[in-house]
Amino acid sequence: MKLHIKRAYDAPEKADGTRILVDRLWPRGLGRDKAAIDLWLKDVAPSTELRQWYAHEPERWPEFRRRYFAELDRHPEVVAELRAALGKGSATLLYAAKDTEHSNAQALLEYLQP
Repeated sequence: MKLHIKRAYDAPEKADGTRILVDRLWPRGLGRDKAAIDLWLKDVAPSTELRQWYAHEPERWPEFRRRYFAELDRHPEVVAELRAALGKGSATLLYAAKDTEHSNAQALLEYLQP
């Protein structure tokens, strides 16, 4: 399985494979037809409380990751749904955040790596 991350606002490419939105909120200003999203898994995203606490402040990144991983551990059914959607081909986790190094998709990618 090849797994990538990409901003939802970036143009879709054939190499993306299955395009999975992993944000709780739909990306602002992005039309559904232009997004070319195959699946939207809201429940794999950080909780609203965690997302609001983090507020994309890079100094909170290590603690955000710890808390987010703990949330994922408490909801194995959500992680199983994502893993099933990933299948055996290519897939791309999509996110809306401007910060490409400190997004929930980046943390999720790390969590899913063996």
